[in-house]
Amino acid sequence: MQNLDEHTITDEAIRRLEGCKDARFKEILTSLTRHLHAFAREVKLTEAEWMQGIEYLTAVGHKCDDKRQEFILLSDTLGLSMLVVALNNRKPAGCTEATVFGPFHTDKASDFKNGDDISGGAPGEPAFISGTVRAADGTPIANAVVDVWQADGDGIYDVQYTDKNGALFARGRLHTDAQGKYAFKSILPEFYSIPTDGPVGEWIRRAGRHPFRPAHLHFMIQAPGYEKLVTHVFRSDDKYLDSDAVFGVRSSLISDWVRKEPGTAPDGSRMDKPVYTLDFDFVLPREAH
Repeated sequence: MQNLDEHTITDEAIRRLEGCKDARFKEILTSLTRHLHAFAREVKLTEAEWMQGIEYLTAVGHKCDDKRQEFILLSDTLGLSMLVVALNNRKPAGCTEATVFGPFHTDKASDFKNGDDISGGAPGEPAFISGTVRAADGTPIANAVVDVWQADGDGIYDVQYTDKNGALFARGRLHTDAQGKYAFKSILPEFYSIPTDGPVGEWIRRAGRHPFRPAHLHFMIQAPGYEKLVTHVFRSDDKYLDSDAVFGVRSSLISDWVRKEPGTAPDGSRMDKPVYTLDFDFVLPREAH
């Protein structure tokens, strides 16, 4: 078709997908085309603005590497990541809610035994974390993989450092015991800023938004026969719970971190400074058949 204009081009762009054999791909691309065209019409997008958008997305791509995923960060800060999580993780009553994955997970984390210290010397106040992983009917889930990671006491993830030769800390994998219990020592999580040295930080500043995330631990828990859970546990005393930069807070994931004075730690060791404890249970729904 020739002589397309602002009124006819959308229908023609969608018509040209008629030969697509992948029904789901065709459905997504059709809707994407329709909504993108509607967006351009609604805001009366100029050619200069569209070029700025292309240059911005190019810059986001250039900021990505094996340690930094700027596109995940962009998705997170636009609320899109949490929307997709919400659409795809409707949990039965009583099961632990999911939240955003974030850009700082790595498959290179070390394996630990229950009770081990996973902090790796990261700065921060010592914390002892424990709990149970169980099914919705209360059955303990033995040998579940508990993958945990967090920022250090300075609000920086290990993979963000460029001067530590790739050393990993404040993260690890362990397995629940026969009673579904897990336990490890780490550090108290603190609120922190998302990375603002790239294109995402640029738009956050321009939009007048703050870049902070409330203090939390990341968890990813997997067990055969159960749905995989990706979630956080937040500190109840954090001032950013109501304005998380990536919209990830769920009230059911907020918990008290109890401060204990120097003395005997939960693992029986002697501590000459205060420690914090967290007891948090996870409930997984069974996989649908």
